[in-house]
Amino acid sequence: MKIGPNYLGDGKCEFIVWAPVLNKVDLEIVHPHKKIISLTPIQSGYWKTVTDNINPDTQYFFKLNGEKSRPDPASHYQPNGVHQPSQIIDHSTFKWEDHGWNGIELSKMIMYELHVGTFTYGGTFEEIIPRLDKIKEIGVNTLSLMPVAQFPGDRNWGYDSVQPFAVQNSYGGPDGFKKLINECHKKGIAVILDVVYNHLGPEGNYFAEFGPFFTNKYKTHWGEAINYDGPHSDEVRKFFIQNAVHWFTHYHVDGLRLDAVHAIFDVSAHPFLRELTENVASLSEELNKKCYIIAESNLNDTKIIKPYESGGYGIDSQWCDDLHHCIHTLLTGETKGYYADYGDVKDIVRCYRDGYSLTGQYSKFRKRQHGVSAIDQPGEKFIVSSQTHDQVGNRMLGERLSVLVNFEALKLAAAAYIFPPFIPMLFMGEEYAENTPFLYFVSHNDHDLIEAVRKGRKDEFQSFNWEGEPPDPQSIDTFLKSKLNWEKRSQSYHKIMLEYYKNLLRLRGEIPALYYLKKENADVSGFEENKVVLLHRWYEKSEILLIMNLSQNISKII
Repeated sequence: MKIGPNYLGDGKCEFIVWAPVLNKVDLEIVHPHKKIISLTPIQSGYWKTVTDNINPDTQYFFKLNGEKSRPDPASHYQPNGVHQPSQIIDHSTFKWEDHGWNGIELSKMIMYELHVGTFTYGGTFEEIIPRLDKIKEIGVNTLSLMPVAQFPGDRNWGYDSVQPFAVQNSYGGPDGFKKLINECHKKGIAVILDVVYNHLGPEGNYFAEFGPFFTNKYKTHWGEAINYDGPHSDEVRKFFIQNAVHWFTHYHVDGLRLDAVHAIFDVSAHPFLRELTENVASLSEELNKKCYIIAESNLNDTKIIKPYESGGYGIDSQWCDDLHHCIHTLLTGETKGYYADYGDVKDIVRCYRDGYSLTGQYSKFRKRQHGVSAIDQPGEKFIVSSQTHDQVGNRMLGERLSVLVNFEALKLAAAAYIFPPFIPMLFMGEEYAENTPFLYFVSHNDHDLIEAVRKGRKDEFQSFNWEGEPPDPQSIDTFLKSKLNWEKRSQSYHKIMLEYYKNLLRLRGEIPALYYLKKENADVSGFEENKVVLLHRWYEKSEILLIMNLSQNISKII
C-alpha cells in the first residue's frame, strides 16, 4: 500500500494516510478551490480516497475528527512551510536525462559532504549546479548531502525535519532537487542523501495526532524515539521504508545515509534496519542499479555492516568517527569529552588495521568497555574523514581544523584519511582550507523552543570545558557566518591547499595500491615516543609508504 498522495494522471489522485487513532479523516482541499472529501477507513488503520478533477498544484490538509487541519505526514511538498497545506506533486512530468547512469561502485567513491544552505550565497540546489565542475576537478565523484527534507523556517542543518517525504521549499523544492541530481549524474557524480529515521523535529511535528509513531520506552537526545518495536510498529516501519523507496525512485538518489542508527531503538527479532536493507536490496534488483545504505553509528558494532548470512543488517558502509578522533587528538592535543579515549599513536595504528580504534577496550568517556574488532570487514565498509558537519559544527565556535592547527598539520590530516584503505569523505571547503566556521543554526518560530535549543547547546559543551558563550543558533548572523567563501579558492595558501588535495586524490585514483581497498594488503607501524606512523600499502607490483610525523618536532625513526 502506497501511503501519501499518489497522482495518477488525468486529474486523478489517490490519498492514503495511516491514522489508527482517528474516528474520521477528511481531505480538505484549500487551493485552488475549497472542498471537503471524506476518506474511507480500510485495513490496519489506513484511510483512503481517490479524487477526480484535481491538479498537481492542488494544496490540501487532512482534517482530523472534523476539527484540526493538519499537513499530510507523507506530504511531497510544503510550499509555505511545515504548518501550512501540503501540495500534490506529479513526479512523472520531470524530464530525466540520466538514463545511462548506473552509479559508482562503493569502493571507488570519493565523497564530499555538503550543506545546501551554506554551500553558496543563495543556499539553493540551483546554485550548486554551476559548482559541480569545481567539485569534480578536486577528484570527488560523490556528493553526500545533509538532509533536505522539510524543516521549520529556512535555516537548519536538516535534522529537525518533520515532513520526511517533502523537499525543503527554501532550497528549491522537488524540481530543484531533481535538477541537481540530474546534473550530477550527467557529470558522473553520485548523490548520497542524509535521512533521519531516529526522530522527528519538534516544530510542525503532528505525527502523534495521526497514530503511535513514537514510543516512551526509549529516549533520544533530539526528540521522541520512533516506535520500531512496540504495538502498531509494523505500519511505522512501512512508513519509513516507503520513505527510502521514495528517494530512490522519485529522485534517483544513489544512496541514503542513515543518521545516528544507534538512536534507532529496536529489540525485535527482525530489526527495522535489516527490514529496510532487505527492501532496498529488492528495489536495487527492480531498478537494475545498486542502491546503497550507509549508516552513521557510534556503536563500533560490526553487526551494522555485516551481511545477513553473518548475522548482520546488510548495511553497505558506515561513517567511522574513530579515525577522525585519532587524527584530531594527535594534532590538536584536545582530550576533553569523547576525545578522552584517543590521543596515542597506538589508537591510530589500531584504527588503520581494524577499522575501529575502540575494539572492546575500556572507554574513559563511556566508563565501560566499548566496541568489537572489525578486522575481518573490508575497507569499503568504513567512511573516514578529518572533518564533518558533526565534528566541526558541534564545537562551540564551529572551528574548522584549519583554525586549530598549522598549515603543515592540515596537510598531514588530509593524507592521514585519504591514503588508508577506506572510503574518504571531504567536508565542504576543506579542500581549500576554508576558515569560516560551520556553526549550529535554526529558524524556529516558537519562543520556548528557541530558548530550549539555546540551553541545550550550552549543556552539550560542558564536558569539553570550552570557555565563553556559544553563538545564538537562532540568529541569522550565525547562519551567514557559516557560508563558504568561494573566492578564497584562488587566494594565497588556500590555493596551495586546493592543489594539494587535487594531487592527493589524483594519486589515490592512479596508484593501484591506493585505490584497491584491501586492508589485508596494508601494514602499519607506530612510534609512540616521537609520534610517527608508517603506513605501507601494496597491490601486486604497486606499493606506497606513507610516513606521518604527528609531532611538532623533526623525528628520526631509522
